[in-house]
Amino acid sequence: MTRSDDVVSTLDELHRRLGDRRLYVRYSEGPDHDLSGGSVDTESGLELPGLSVNPLDPEPWWTRPVEDWLARQLCQYKHLRDRNQDRRAWLVHGSVVGRGPDCEPLLTDVSFVGVLDDGVLGEAEQRYREHFDAGNEPE
Repeated sequence: MTRSDDVVSTLDELHRRLGDRRLYVRYSEGPDHDLSGGSVDTESGLELPGLSVNPLDPEPWWTRPVEDWLARQLCQYKHLRDRNQDRRAWLVHGSVVGRGPDCEPLLTDVSFVGVLDDGVLGEAEQRYREHFDAGNEPE
């Protein structure tokens, strides 16, 4: 597992980072914490074979702006950070080894390539509220 503390501050900056390799967001206490233990399925208590992440690269069928995809993906699991302020939104890359209980990708050989600051998360929330059905907001 490798680490970088590059800070991403805007959705536009995050968008520009896509393309060279598949990127994911991981809400966690960081590389040091993740090295000491991986992801666990909270309902069953089973350790997962990789770290739970959410994909940031849009799927081929996505025809809306990339920033809409990013806002949606960042907001899907932001509640994990809201419940634990020690968690941050880490920008990661790695090899997919399976799927977790919510069908999320599980990564091994993870590189932490950056961290998303509060500004980009706030921008994502605002864009989500403006561009998606507010009745279906992620929890």
